[in-house]
Amino acid sequence: QVQLVESGGGLVQAGGSLRLSCAASGRAIRAYAMGWFRQAPGKEREFVAVCNWNGGRTDYANSVKGRFTISRDNAKNTVYLRMNSLKPEDTAVYYCAAVGSGDWTSIYYTPNEYDYWGQGTQVTVSS
Repeated sequence: QVQLVESGGGLVQAGGSLRLSCAASGRAIRAYAMGWFRQAPGKEREFVAVCNWNGGRTDYANSVKGRFTISRDNAKNTVYLRMNSLKPEDTAVYYCAAVGSGDWTSIYYTPNEYDYWGQGTQVTVSS
């Protein structure tokens, strides 16, 4: 019942920046924890970033901490991922996801805790 659509991916050089957007429709996301995951070919989907219902509580994978920033604008029903100082190992398909149950003030780290997923957007970082 919630549709998520990612955008903003592309090809960038190492050290560059991108901002991904996740637009939600069908329901408001103001009460949902929102996360970003990524998956490279041949690898499992991995956690990248998460924020709780109002963005006041966030966490990041160690590999991106200090470089990536998750934020949300509930009025626009949109979540963002600002990616700075990109590295070739950041290359992956990036997915936006939403938690539709449980404690909506909390944050979540594993894919099976999320109820809704976007189709993903490709990020490629050249060396």
